[in-house]
Amino acid sequence: MKIPELKYDANGLIPAIIQDAGSKEVLMMAYMNTASLEQTVATGFTHFWSRSRSKMWKKGETSGHVQEVKTILYDCDKDTLLIMVVQKGPGACHTGHRSCFFTDISGREVASAAFSADDVYGKK
Repeated sequence: MKIPELKYDANGLIPAIIQDAGSKEVLMMAYMNTASLEQTVATGFTHFWSRSRSKMWKKGETSGHVQEVKTILYDCDKDTLLIMVVQKGPGACHTGHRSCFFTDISGREVASAAFSADDVYGKK
């Protein structure tokens, strides 16, 4: 499959919104570069570009909570991706929550953790 010409930012990145294919819950947002998008398409599992570590990473490579890709869409401006996935394991967030979006604007946590981040990733 040929990937269409997309609009990446000055750092060669494009935001990717990850959404549960069944429930439509937004699980996370991460960045992709050309290589991580190509790897995602080739393997059927999400891969992202880590801005802090300056390297590509497969979602779930440590936790086992991988994301099986069902559909990849891009917006009308071709500068944002929406990736519909089947989330394997209890959650997508490194904090132990199912979704990275678990805090409202007042700072109140509106969802409980789905798994122990300490057990999965070790204590920091």
